[in-house]
Amino acid sequence: MAKFFGNLHLVLLVGLLLTIAVIYGVGPNGEHVSAAFRWLHTFFGVLWIGLLYYLNFVQVPTMPKVPAELKPAVSKFIAPSVLFFFRWGAALTVLTGLVVAHLAGYLVPALTLDPHFRLIGIGMWLALIMAFNVWFVIWPNQKKALGIVQADDATKAKAATTAMMFSRTNLLLSLAMIYCMVNFNGG
Repeated sequence: MAKFFGNLHLVLLVGLLLTIAVIYGVGPNGEHVSAAFRWLHTFFGVLWIGLLYYLNFVQVPTMPKVPAELKPAVSKFIAPSVLFFFRWGAALTVLTGLVVAHLAGYLVPALTLDPHFRLIGIGMWLALIMAFNVWFVIWPNQKKALGIVQADDATKAKAATTAMMFSRTNLLLSLAMIYCMVNFNGG
């Protein structure tokens, strides 16, 4: 049993197979594709926002307390891995969310903030802004701050501050975004 649970990829594969069995076994009749995309959207959203909260509530506030000799373990190993899943979680959350909205027929009305779809539309626009921040502000600055790309110490410090400010911006936006997502009732 320990060997099975020690293999992350195998656990994920079995979890995926179990989910497919549930979707096709007891999921909504005739809506398997839509149900699968809603599940994927939720999975990637939990991954993305969970890592956003981990970074803001745990890693960033704890780093000043980490002894200098241990900081490379975080900056060279943990942070790059977290940021990989963070940015791809963002991209896949947005992509699957757009597919969900398209399949349900409200993609354009939501993005144009039609009154019947304004709540979900606001949530979608907040998520798009957040994903933009992840890919085009936070990630490029984190690469400098973590030494993934060459930068002098002053540039690294400035990049770390910029990445933190935009990560906190995403934290701020996420609260309203989650409200919009969970309270949308389908128009």
